[in-house]
Amino acid sequence: MDRKRVIYIDVDDTLIRTVGTTQIPMPASSDYVRRMHAAGHTLYCWSRGGGDYSRDVATSLGIADCFVGFLPKPDICLDDRGDRLLDYCDVILPGNASNH
Repeated sequence: MDRKRVIYIDVDDTLIRTVGTTQIPMPASSDYVRRMHAAGHTLYCWSRGGGDYSRDVATSLGIADCFVGFLPKPDICLDDRGDRLLDYCDVILPGNASNH
């Protein structure tokens, strides 16, 4: 059995694109969120816009129930791993979400 993973999902230009005042959903990213949630992974939604903004966007997309938390992106990480903090982390671009 695959191990369950902790996955952070960005909002802007990942879950949605914004053109003027219009938010355009990115379906492949929302589908990825649904698939990872269904597989039992732990998902967090985060954004530079903050936790409330993240929750509002996820709610508008109908995927808020897939997340255990809504967070602002950090400005500083205090961690013993230093600049190697994300060495073990897989980064998936929104356009490739359907392949993962």
